[in-house]
Amino acid sequence: MATLPVLNQPPRRSGALLDNLARRMRLHAESVLAPLGLRPRHLVALTVLRDRDGSTQQALATTLMMDRATVVGLLNDLEADALIERQRSPEDRRRHIVQLTDRGAKRLAKAEFALAGVEDEVLAALDARQRATLYELLLLAASGTVPDCDPESHRPDPAC
Repeated sequence: MATLPVLNQPPRRSGALLDNLARRMRLHAESVLAPLGLRPRHLVALTVLRDRDGSTQQALATTLMMDRATVVGLLNDLEADALIERQRSPEDRRRHIVQLTDRGAKRLAKAEFALAGVEDEVLAALDARQRATLYELLLLAASGTVPDCDPESHRPDPAC
């Protein structure tokens, strides 16, 4: 059975390449995180807690786009290893404030160092300038905003 050609489509599509690259990055990342007792979702939670200097469990669930029960399980894992601590909010005793511990900050730093090596390995075909461009383009795509490519702009977007 013959299929109809897809009309008005560019000859190159990025989705499959991004998926392949993400899969390679994830597999390599999991292999360096496992000896540290971490999974990618642990790393994301620890990073958010560090960058925000703590968070409520509810805000963390929203940020991580996870349901509350899943976040509770995730935090249980991290708390069992003394990477985070939960305390009752002084303003609202029904809420818990989650903080990164010193041990958690040190484990996160080790993980980030190991992940830098993963990026170097997976993106070895790109030089430093190309990696910076890739990062800017991915950041732009993830934000969902349209770049300001006006040549008269005082601060033209680097994605242009």
